[in-house]
Amino acid sequence: MWKKVDGKLVHVTDESRVKFRTNISKQVLDELQEVAKKHRTHVNYLLETGLEETLTLGAITIDKKARPKDRVQYKTTYDRELLEAVREFSIKNNVFINDIIEYSVPFIDIENSKRKGHKHRIERE
Repeated sequence: MWKKVDGKLVHVTDESRVKFRTNISKQVLDELQEVAKKHRTHVNYLLETGLEETLTLGAITIDKKARPKDRVQYKTTYDRELLEAVREFSIKNNVFINDIIEYSVPFIDIENSKRKGHKHRIERE
């Protein structure tokens, strides 16, 4: 992101974002990449909207025998507070974070997801 400081633009790292690596179904990831491309956004921005909605449910049940067998490693960044809430949610519900991520896909709100250029935004000091 960029900040306007004393009339000049200064590039700064967005401290509210943290890197996170997980495993996710390749089929789900491929579908999300198509949706993200079509709507000019990123997969992680889409997933964030789904995760936010999933957290409002309070509790979820996942059939551990029905987990996808095609999981691949997926590295990206998430909002720090959201990821911490997801971690707490996973402990409370005794499920893995990657299960929560896959569970949240149907709850994605494309219209409220951030757009591709969000990380290049300009904020005032």
